[in-house]
Amino acid sequence: MTSLYEKLDSIEARYKELSELMSQPDIAADYAKFQVLAKESAGLDETVKIYQELKKAQKQQNDARAIIEGEDDDELLALAKEELQSSSERAETLERKIKISLLPKDPNDERNVIVEVRKGAGGREAGIFAGDLYRMYSRYAQRQGWQVEVLDSNPEEMEGFSEVVFAVKGDGAFSRLKYERGVHRVQRVPLTEASGRIHTSTATVAVLPEAEELDVKVNPDELRIDVFHAGGAGGQNVNKVATAIRIVHLPTGLVVTCQDERSQHKNRQRAMEILRARLYEAEREKRESEISESRRAQVGGAERAEKVRTYNFPQDRLTDHRIGQSFYGLPRIMDGGLDDVIEALTADEQVKNLEAALAV
Repeated sequence: MTSLYEKLDSIEARYKELSELMSQPDIAADYAKFQVLAKESAGLDETVKIYQELKKAQKQQNDARAIIEGEDDDELLALAKEELQSSSERAETLERKIKISLLPKDPNDERNVIVEVRKGAGGREAGIFAGDLYRMYSRYAQRQGWQVEVLDSNPEEMEGFSEVVFAVKGDGAFSRLKYERGVHRVQRVPLTEASGRIHTSTATVAVLPEAEELDVKVNPDELRIDVFHAGGAGGQNVNKVATAIRIVHLPTGLVVTCQDERSQHKNRQRAMEILRARLYEAEREKRESEISESRRAQVGGAERAEKVRTYNFPQDRLTDHRIGQSFYGLPRIMDGGLDDVIEALTADEQVKNLEAALAV
């Protein structure tokens, strides 16, 4: 079996080889070939940098040990022992980081996403909460420099949404937002509650990696496409021109409706984007279900039916039930300040994946 350090030496050698290849004039002039090499190099970059830091920390360890073994001066001994402890702790941290960097990456992590937020139990307050979640994700996307585009929505009569579907486009969108899927619960006093009682309601969030036409082949003969007049807000146009699109995927029974755009063509295009994403997600879930129960328990699931999070407004607290951790400052979080929560979920998944990999 190849040892960890043999594997790291091999990765570092390949990284240097790629740098040399990309510096050659004939390869630099071949855009397609250069891009392939550059992508491979970028995939190794993080691991190589951590490995170089690890080797530096290990050298500092060895140097400190040499001083301790051959030095009589108390002051120098004290400094060497301090350096040994510091470099040993750093080496331990870097070794753990490098093991995590070697774990297989989720192939969907760099994809754009389609997010579907729907109101759950709780009546009008559930619709308001669905709107709050949409705003939270929109503000978070803005902070990341990502683009948000509403694909379809069903606004509630007073406030919020019964359903809102939107695309988030940006580097690594799925890697950050994939932890949001599941049932979200809110506990707060509604503005309409005269007695000040705390009300509990829910909303569901689905996060689908955006699928390209190459990922999902959709046979046009297996689609039923209906055109109808859009309903709800939108001005006079919604009553004059039939622009709303409903697509039914006959083999699966999946139904997608889009009516937010005034163009029938644009609504059809958006409906197909959502349909491809849902079909791609259905295939992903099918593959996930084939993983053994013990493996799934180790790496976690984030299935849509799970209650993943509670937003407790009276106590200014968000609790993520998957990791049993609470975060305070709900106004900041609801304004898009999700980084601390997502970082904690990412770290937890990495630990579980590492434990699972080492257990094999």
